[in-house]
Amino acid sequence: MKMPSDPRLQALLTRRSTPSRLLGAPGPDDADFEALVDAALCVPDHGRLRPWRLLQIRQPAGSALGHALVRIREQRGEHLEDAVREKDLHRFDAAPRVLVVIFAPHRGHKIPEIEQQHSGAALAMNLLHAAKAVGYGAQWLTGWPAHDRDVAAILGLSENESIIGFIHLGTPLGAAPEVERPSSAQLLTEWHGE
Repeated sequence: MKMPSDPRLQALLTRRSTPSRLLGAPGPDDADFEALVDAALCVPDHGRLRPWRLLQIRQPAGSALGHALVRIREQRGEHLEDAVREKDLHRFDAAPRVLVVIFAPHRGHKIPEIEQQHSGAALAMNLLHAAKAVGYGAQWLTGWPAHDRDVAAILGLSENESIIGFIHLGTPLGAAPEVERPSSAQLLTEWHGE
């Protein structure tokens, strides 16, 4: 892919997810974090419904959530291999801040729920771009905790709400892996009418 000369496009084209295990201190301070969230909130929102909300997790709450994940699985009678147990224990204790993007749809509204959910996904993506713009690393993760009703209950979600993603934020402690991206020529077609 040929890199454009415009640095604003270069910033978008060089965005990479930094694995959460490679995100450490310092994380965004309160002022930076507020600015990142404000930038993330500048999303398309058909009907101005704001069908999302945000939940912040910092330490030691991230470690507590990891222990809760293991407890949930053990109470269900799941046998956890050591590697699985360790992964769950430490899912949320590397990055200094984790922002949970929560989908809070307005059910029965004329704006379709899928459009409302897309707005929440755009918010999560804006947060990744904002973090890169000011020099932080970020990763958008889901995994089983994002789709589990017991985890949702622990985090205080209502029955109507679900998790779009966990956005891990911090200072990159290593390089983000390179990712092969498709080119516009591979995916772009044009419709010429009927």
